[in-house]
This record gives sequence, C-alpha cells and structure tokens, in this order.
Amino acid sequence: MKKLTFDLDIYSYQIDCNGQVHNAVYVNWMEIGRLKMLDAVGLPMDILVTKGSYPALAQTTISYKTPLFLTDRVWIEVWLSALGYSSAVMRFQFFNAASATENMSDQVMAAEGYQRSMFVDKNSWKTKRFTKEEKNAFLPYVDIKPIDNIDLLPRGPRLRIAAGKSIRRSNS
Repeated sequence: MKKLTFDLDIYSYQIDCNGQVHNAVYVNWMEIGRLKMLDAVGLPMDILVTKGSYPALAQTTISYKTPLFLTDRVWIEVWLSALGYSSAVMRFQFFNAASATENMSDQVMAAEGYQRSMFVDKNSWKTKRFTKEEKNAFLPYVDIKPIDNIDLLPRGPRLRIAAGKSIRRSNS
C-alpha cells in the first residue's frame, strides 16, 4: 500500500490562545491532503467538475495526541482504509516533523483522523458510483488490513452534505 506524504510549515495565524496549533487547522490540513490524493490518482478538481462530479464529505473525525507549536513542522500521511462502490474512508496521520531525526520513523504523532467521502453529481447531488478506472486509480492507496472501530461509523439512509441538501445512500 502506498501512502501519500507531504509536509507543511506552521504559521502564526494557526496558533490558538494556548500557543499550540488550533484544532480547526487539522481539518484544513485534511482538505489539503484530500485534494493532493485526488491529484495523485489523476482526478484533480478541474477534471472532476468537467466530468460532472464533486467530492463530498459525510464525516470528519480527529483524535489529538500531542500538540504542535509554531516552531514545529507537520508531516502528513494519507491513505484509504476503505473503498466502496461510491464512497471511501481516507485516513490521516499528523506527525511533528521537527522531532524526527534522519529516520522519519522517529516522528512524534500529533493527531490522527479519518474522513468518509463520496462523489456526487454536481447537478442532482446524488451519489455517483466510482467508475472502474476511478476505483483502480485509488487501489494503490488502499490498506487492506482491518480497521479498529470501522463498524462504529454512523450509517443511515441519508447523508447531509453541503448547502443543507440531502442525498439518499445507495444500498451498494
């Protein structure tokens, strides 16, 4: 399994009143990772929009482990832990790259999280199944090991998405 990896600087505007990276910044970093993953599999936003699709989020969850500070640098790893007919679960791990030596395995984990997402039709907002080509493009980034608590993720007949619209979940 491949992981998409990248690092980012931490800026003063990302720091909260406690002197550490604000929790909302991790959601921004997840969005950067999600867009980088789409680019890596050959589905950048301009191509998706041309095909009539938007990536939509159904859920974001983050567990914070150790704070990051202004003088740190964040190292982010992204991969998929589930890939369905029309949805995927993207996993994220955030590390303090400033704590690492030459061996990147020495990094201290700052947080980890996941996002459940899907593609939707840009006009009807209904979920769209991945084409065979799209699914194959994501496969190198899918971890086939079992995931702790994956069955605890909320499921239901409808998912709320952007602009307050709702879509019916397919029974696939």
